Amino acid sequence: MKQNNPLPIKIALIAPPYPLSEFPSPPLGICYVAAACERAGAQVQLLDYIISEYSPEKLKNSLDDFQPDIVGTTSVTMNFQKTAEILKTVKKVHPHVITIMGGPHVSFDYENVLRSIPEIDIIVIGESEKTLLSLLPMVKDRSQWPIIPGIAFYENTGVVVTQHQPLIENLDELPLPARHLLNIHKYHTLGFPISIITSRGCPNQCIFCLGRRMVGQKVRYRSLETVVDEIESLMQMGFDLINIADDLFTANKKRVIQFCELIKERNLSFVWSAFSRVNTVDPEILSMMKSAGCYAVSFGIESGNPEMLKRIRKGITLDQARYAAKCCKASGIRTHASFMVGLPGETHNSLNDTLKFAESLDIEYGFHFLAPFPGTTVRENIHEYDLEILTNDWKQYDANQAIVRTSELSPQDIDQFVENWSKEQNDLWAQHLEAYQHGDPLEPHEKANVEEYHKRRFIFWLLSEDLIEKMGTFDSQTDHSLNALCQRISQQVIPKEPLMDIAFVQKHLTPLVDKQFIHCVPEASKHVWQW
Repeated sequence: MKQNNPLPIKIALIAPPYPLSEFPSPPLGICYVAAACERAGAQVQLLDYIISEYSPEKLKNSLDDFQPDIVGTTSVTMNFQKTAEILKTVKKVHPHVITIMGGPHVSFDYENVLRSIPEIDIIVIGESEKTLLSLLPMVKDRSQWPIIPGIAFYENTGVVVTQHQPLIENLDELPLPARHLLNIHKYHTLGFPISIITSRGCPNQCIFCLGRRMVGQKVRYRSLETVVDEIESLMQMGFDLINIADDLFTANKKRVIQFCELIKERNLSFVWSAFSRVNTVDPEILSMMKSAGCYAVSFGIESGNPEMLKRIRKGITLDQARYAAKCCKASGIRTHASFMVGLPGETHNSLNDTLKFAESLDIEYGFHFLAPFPGTTVRENIHEYDLEILTNDWKQYDANQAIVRTSELSPQDIDQFVENWSKEQNDLWAQHLEAYQHGDPLEPHEKANVEEYHKRRFIFWLLSEDLIEKMGTFDSQTDHSLNALCQRISQQVIPKEPLMDIAFVQKHLTPLVDKQFIHCVPEASKHVWQW
């Protein structure tokens, strides 16, 4: 008698809410996970709450429709608590679903997470793709979990951690990220870069970073042909702004030059940015990057105090930073430097050193607050440093406020330093906003910046509150034109922002229709505007 093939396992993957103000790309990690699950034979649905509203009711409806066997998600420290609440809701409405969480936070705090949140069944530690290929075929048989490398789970006797999962040696074995599961039109509407990786691994020792802990200290490379093939596919999807999200793109000068040569050989026209280190660039590599479309490079310099750089094991010098900034300016590449405040042993003098040095580089720069994430050297060896961590409220780990103190500086001191630095810029920006609101004259670039700001706020509302989904259904007998849709949406937006009247809404919705990001679909007795 012929047996029926078993139905594929069904997995709902969740991209948890993340502030749009942080300029998120289409989520790369969860798309790699989705691709691995599809390769394992699973049926995958991706619930993306980055570019749509999240509510428990909405989640329940999606799960009711899809009826998954597994719900998986990832998180960083900042949105861990929100993500955990989502999995609690999953267990409440579908108790028999197996819940899985991965990502940097739980990879290094799995003991606490599993003991405090029983709604999380399995934690995937570190790099996840190979682990999932082993886990999915046996995930419904709990007795098999202990033999699957790279996971942790809770048993009656406590937390069980299985054997270490080796890193993937050949990254070309990975399937391309499953971006077909995303609503790409919404990401086009945001207008942010789309991210790719050309390598995994970071050879450096910075005490505040998780890079080498998550993906290894040895840099593993994808073949350049595969990378450029992926870039071509992204261009076919309509993306011409790409961010290379490697921990250190310029780790291998020869490879970067070959990458740029391949882009030019294929006559690809797009612009891109990358993360770099000041001790890995020179005029030759920057000139080649510029000629292949690189428009921006970001450096993490962290401090303008030489002793501080040694303390945090940054592995660079101030002279290298000066040289890198000089070379970038000469090449015409936009350059940004990131500096960190609240580092171990930070003093008023070290902060002033950093500010003076940042100003001396004559490039764009900004400050971030130290966030000692689980798994970082600074957190795990806190007793070795002049530093006190003041909270484990993970929502505050957004690098936008001080959550540490040193023997000389209180968190208020650290906050005040950044506030003083940004006051002039913030005051000027407030003046521009007020002038625009009152119709006072502004310089053309100032006016353009304010208009872009208001447009972005409108797009954020449109996506984060599901305004098209909520406002876009019309009875077939009523006016369902774009103008009618704009009228409805403006009624939702105007109370929050009087400047966004019907003309404003129409101005910014019309291009979305022209580009076919949103369109109107007839259904039975109604017409529905949808993405």
